[in-house]
Amino acid sequence: MGNRIVKWLVLLCTILLLSACGAASQEKVLKKVNGKWAETNGYELNATMEIKSGGEPRKYDVTVWHTKPDFYRVEVVESGKDVSQMIVRNADGVFVVTPTLNKMYKFQSDWPKKNSQAYLIGALAEDLAEDKNLVMKEEDKAYIFEAATRNSYKNSMPHQVITVDKKTMLPTSVVIMNDVKEEQIRITFKNIKLGVQHAAKEYAVEQFTETDGTKGEQAAPPAKDGKDSKENKESTDNKDSKENKENKENKESTDNKDGKDEKEGKEAVGAEVEYKEFQTHYPVVNWANTKMVDEKVIQDGGMERVILTFEGDKAFTVMQQPVTKGTAMLPVSTPGDPVDLGFTIGAITDTSISWEKDGVAFFVASSKLTREEMVEVAASMTKSGMK
Repeated sequence: MGNRIVKWLVLLCTILLLSACGAASQEKVLKKVNGKWAETNGYELNATMEIKSGGEPRKYDVTVWHTKPDFYRVEVVESGKDVSQMIVRNADGVFVVTPTLNKMYKFQSDWPKKNSQAYLIGALAEDLAEDKNLVMKEEDKAYIFEAATRNSYKNSMPHQVITVDKKTMLPTSVVIMNDVKEEQIRITFKNIKLGVQHAAKEYAVEQFTETDGTKGEQAAPPAKDGKDSKENKESTDNKDSKENKENKENKESTDNKDGKDEKEGKEAVGAEVEYKEFQTHYPVVNWANTKMVDEKVIQDGGMERVILTFEGDKAFTVMQQPVTKGTAMLPVSTPGDPVDLGFTIGAITDTSISWEKDGVAFFVASSKLTREEMVEVAASMTKSGMK
């Protein structure tokens, strides 16, 4: 009898010892991860991001620079298309740059502290550290973490799986899933270099607004014989040239608070309509006691604008119109914070969210929706109509 009790005590101690070793192992791995990802003085990385939600899968190439303490440069390029966006954080603020539309927005924001971004390895380390219910699984060559998301779409995509290479202790992939754990976004890290730091001037946005003393455009090259071409001379000397005419019109539009010619119905000066026609998009969020009660089409300055009104417990308004392309890339101050919607980068406040995608400029306003709910509306917009 006494021998049997001793055996049970030995077995119980063994189980407790193994359990303690497992807990210590997770804690040890997390400590290494945080020390390597979050405490580095700077890094560069390249990744691919595939978004599987909302119709056809889309792929993006992502390049990130980070230099401590708070300098960031994130470039997102849609694969196979000449469409890119960039988030830059420097000593002057946070900027969202869209070269294809010749647009730049400036925020006084603490991004990326408010919203975790899955391609920022420091933010991933914080995700792991903050999750009280974190689960770690160990495989032959990797550690697999199941954690909660803390990003702008955490309500609709609350789960993430982070895979860490055992040898390098660096992330190899992040899979973000919806509430039933279906894969929605996959980020695959191709290359991560720790300890890389860039000078402050490499984060300056002036490089996007000025080239050879001109704003928003390249200076015209000299002719082969070293003389200005006739066209270049006319563009710089002729007061009635197209550029000077646009500048004159731009000044007139600045004096007009609405930025348009009300009498003649011209397009907004200083910008051109990039897409003359567009299809109306509708949100497909399924919220009880909320429905669309009105749809209006307004002709505004020669441009069509659609306004959708939703009433109920989660009332909101959606406005959309063809996107415009600026003639000069000058920073425009914008309230709120930049928000990564996965498919594009927008701007969000406590009562509104705006973004541009596929030739359409969107604006959602509501006093009843949370920021996360406004992101849900943005992510659900589709041409396929109401569901």
